[in-house]
Amino acid sequence: MRISVIGAGYVGLITGVCLAKLGNEVTLIEIDAQKVKALNDRVPPIHEEGLAELMGQVDMDVSSDHQKSRHSEVIFICAGTPSNEDGTVFLGHITAISDQISKVLRSRGDYCVVVVKSTVPPDTTEGIVVPILEKSGKKCGKDFGVCMSPEFLREGKAIYDFMNPARLIVGECDKRSGDTFLRLYESFDAPILRTTLRTAEMIKLASNAFLATKISFMNEIGNICKRLHIDVYDVAEGMGLDDRIGKKFLNAGIGFGGSCLPKDIRMLKTTAREVGYQPRFLDEVTNLNDQQAIRLVRLAKKHINLEGATIGLLGLAFKPGTDDVRDSRAIAVVKALLGEQALVKAYDPLAVENFRKMFPNLDYVSKEEVLNCEAILILTEWEEFNELDYRGKIVIDGRRVARARDARIYEGICW
Repeated sequence: MRISVIGAGYVGLITGVCLAKLGNEVTLIEIDAQKVKALNDRVPPIHEEGLAELMGQVDMDVSSDHQKSRHSEVIFICAGTPSNEDGTVFLGHITAISDQISKVLRSRGDYCVVVVKSTVPPDTTEGIVVPILEKSGKKCGKDFGVCMSPEFLREGKAIYDFMNPARLIVGECDKRSGDTFLRLYESFDAPILRTTLRTAEMIKLASNAFLATKISFMNEIGNICKRLHIDVYDVAEGMGLDDRIGKKFLNAGIGFGGSCLPKDIRMLKTTAREVGYQPRFLDEVTNLNDQQAIRLVRLAKKHINLEGATIGLLGLAFKPGTDDVRDSRAIAVVKALLGEQALVKAYDPLAVENFRKMFPNLDYVSKEEVLNCEAILILTEWEEFNELDYRGKIVIDGRRVARARDARIYEGICW
């Protein structure tokens, strides 16, 4: 099929490259001129397992010209939806892209389907995107179709997840829209749920809110277990044997971060308040997560006077396998350490340059230099951290790195 993907961010780039790999004719549309040049040179702007190799294998047009979508059978909207300071979501990129598509639709005489992949509050597709598209003079459900199909990609495993989806959620304005969109996935073996546009939007938010809840729940159990001298990971293993609970997302630690869980739970809470409901449970999930990172610093204070001390950080990315530092727990830890007048040295195998944009004056060093600090805080569970020699060190572990237990003084955040 002929496909256009508008927005070459994380979701758009993965979507475009994978659809091209599946044999579709893909045009990737991006307004950032530097990114367009890099992508045409097949240089990925993000770190993602297998992405560079896959980009070198596919034939994909990258352009800033929205008119190149005029022959596409399916047009994906993959715009970023960052949070505003008040917790609401910024939909400016969504509306701008919708307006550009409307101009393209105005001159088209054939049928196409516009698919929203961006994570948005319920009723965004139906209440905002569709009316903008209909400014073209064309009618949704007659002249063009609309779907909302949320992505469920794990950073570091996004290509695998796209090619092997656990489920396909298809919100559709009508059956023809969904049928056309699903032609892209005819070769996939995955459960398909076809539903309304706003239901599909809610499924994404509810899914991520539930994952965040499991993490905060286990962190609270871990905090209790620590006081009772119980290994929370043994507790989690026993819980996970119950198939109603499952084993995933039961690892206690310093909490969740990244571009999805924190933003999506904020989006869901804001949506709830806008319809007059107070999401107290979700508020507490967030509060627990915010407090957990600070707990790590409090544990360090038990063993060392932080004022003037040199504290080493192992890990800045929100998870291993990525250079993404959005809502990383390291941000709160660094702010707390600087507030205690500590001197901070930090190492991460991939995320230093992204973290430097927020903390340009931090001392970024090798992992060997981190080991020479007066105390070491482990913030990301990179595999290479399990190969270091922690003997004679003070280690406060937020990610349960097994080798770190060799330290002279070792303390886990909730074990």
